[in-house]
Amino acid sequence: MRKFLYPFAFGAVVALTTLVMPGSAGNAADNPQATERGVTDIVPVPVEARPDPGSNFTLTAETVIRAEHQAKDVGNYLAGLLRPATGFPVPVVDRYDLGKKSAITLELGDAGSRVGDQGYQLHVTKNGVKLKANTTDGLFGGVQSLRQLFPADINKTTVQKREWTVSGGKVLDYPRFRQRGAMLDVARHFFKPDQVKRYIDQIAQYKINTLHLHLTDDQGWRIEIKSWPRLAEIGGQTAVGGDPGGYYTQEQYKDIVNYAASRHITVIPEIDMPGHTNAAQASYGELNCDGKPVPPRTDIEVGYSSLCIGLPITYKFVEDVIREVAAMTPGKYIHIGGDEAHATSDADYKTFFDKVTPMLATYDKKAQGWHNIVVTNPPTSAIPQYWDPARSNADVAAAAKRGNKILMSPANKAYLDMKYNKDTKLGLQWAGLVEVKDSYDWDPATFLPGVTENQLAGVEAPLWSETLRTSADIEYMAFPRLSGIAEIGWSPAATHNWDKYRARLAKQGPIWTAQGINFYRSPQVDWK
Repeated sequence: MRKFLYPFAFGAVVALTTLVMPGSAGNAADNPQATERGVTDIVPVPVEARPDPGSNFTLTAETVIRAEHQAKDVGNYLAGLLRPATGFPVPVVDRYDLGKKSAITLELGDAGSRVGDQGYQLHVTKNGVKLKANTTDGLFGGVQSLRQLFPADINKTTVQKREWTVSGGKVLDYPRFRQRGAMLDVARHFFKPDQVKRYIDQIAQYKINTLHLHLTDDQGWRIEIKSWPRLAEIGGQTAVGGDPGGYYTQEQYKDIVNYAASRHITVIPEIDMPGHTNAAQASYGELNCDGKPVPPRTDIEVGYSSLCIGLPITYKFVEDVIREVAAMTPGKYIHIGGDEAHATSDADYKTFFDKVTPMLATYDKKAQGWHNIVVTNPPTSAIPQYWDPARSNADVAAAAKRGNKILMSPANKAYLDMKYNKDTKLGLQWAGLVEVKDSYDWDPATFLPGVTENQLAGVEAPLWSETLRTSADIEYMAFPRLSGIAEIGWSPAATHNWDKYRARLAKQGPIWTAQGINFYRSPQVDWK
């Protein structure tokens, strides 16, 4: 416990003398009417949280959501979460409709400088819930915390006859890093738009705000390019192991992008190059130095393919793809790959990116790429994504020193496709076996010498799909590790504690069960 000023905007600034820091003991043992989760049980753990078990709020058939004009979309999203299981109408009304009905109030503005443009303040009392933020991004993040305070049954899709009590207390919260990402590989195995949307909903719960879609690789090309139609028509038909392929039409891709935006997630599309290009070179022979199409590949080998660096048509191809993808992508970044280009000489690799990277600016985009691109001295606006398990990399440290922000995704910590243990049926293990504690127990600010906290863009949890075929497969490998990576990206480093995290993680189990998520019940966690 410690005493300090707690700047909630629900009234005058007050001095709190009984603040319980996140991760400390909750109120369940002391309160026979305690709820399933309190404000100190939220994942990712908040910056500051003060439980008040005497101020639990009960949602009833009379409860309304009050939201001003700009907050209405978040209000409608919240209402959509609450209506199915409660059966209550939960109307979204104007914030200034101050009737006597109980209310959840969403307020925009004057939330304080500490919360910035992604944080929020949450106050739960007997009389109502107030959620305040400076932006709709902050309100949306606050809703993700609020929904965890309800009984897990709130996540069911049929009406449940029960009381809907929310844990009382106050939260002040904001992220450690601006970028907190998840990556889904749809190239090795294709996942339909509804499956991608399902994953979007799942990752949004943990304040993930970017979805990196790995759209192209040796085994499949998954996005329609109208100026090069055979990319989808031929390159889109294959997948690992000879499984069915598929691709997104431009309208389907735009729909995914818009759906992600409705969950306050920005899509970062990846066109991997100059390697990982076999599907493209099987579709168009002119992309090969001998002018002949290569056979399609459905194995999981890497490093054998390369665009023909000396051919002018290579750069017409690349620019056409960038132009069309940029036109469909509102976000600032396009991921240009750059990893495992073993079939490209060092000189050709640099030549390629010297020509390609500037193309992005032509279409008002910036580059994200695997950390291998740092050897080409990209502009400081580029974000290299560190994926290697190695604990040192002088080239990446030099790029950070030049001003590039590094996105951390070390494979032995953040890759969600690594096996949990030797008996895990899905996944690979080239970076090691990665149990839940392994994926949580690291700090991106100390992982690489020469790359410090203020030189990081954030963290990302990639999920490669060589062995994944269904949404249940995605969920099993992503959960529970995804929520741990999300906490590393969101919560203060000082709150990072495995024993306290595993206790909070256990209380997420009933939520995932209610949502039908096929999660891995790690023996390291005492699941509730």
